[in-house]
Amino acid sequence: MKNNFIRCGICGWCLELLWTGFLSFRRREWKLTGHSSLWMFPIYGMAAFLKPLSNFLCNKKCSFLLRGFLYMLFIFTAEYMSGSLLKKHHCCPWDYSGTHFQINGVIRLDYAPLWFFCGLLFEYLNQKNGSTSS
Repeated sequence: MKNNFIRCGICGWCLELLWTGFLSFRRREWKLTGHSSLWMFPIYGMAAFLKPLSNFLCNKKCSFLLRGFLYMLFIFTAEYMSGSLLKKHHCCPWDYSGTHFQINGVIRLDYAPLWFFCGLLFEYLNQKNGSTSS
């Protein structure tokens, strides 16, 4: 579990840096500066807790569409809970308040496809060091 937590945390950090660098490209900021927060490591690391769900879904031979959808829901839930907690303590590193399809400024529903595919990536990372059994 510890190795998966670290692997997911580092992968999430890297994905966030790539994503925010891409967003700076869209704003024509040619430095392509990506950014993250130390808070994001444990938040992304929580994807390691997808492993039991992933094992169950893979053993049942569920389609990637169902698996991706369930992971997306898990990620939205984790993002909402962690964002709400951090916002309460005035240290949330993201704020979606000024965007469309946001809920309480802590999740963006238009990010659903990203979380769908990130969930499948985290499934791969969690399964990488062993079989699909616990």
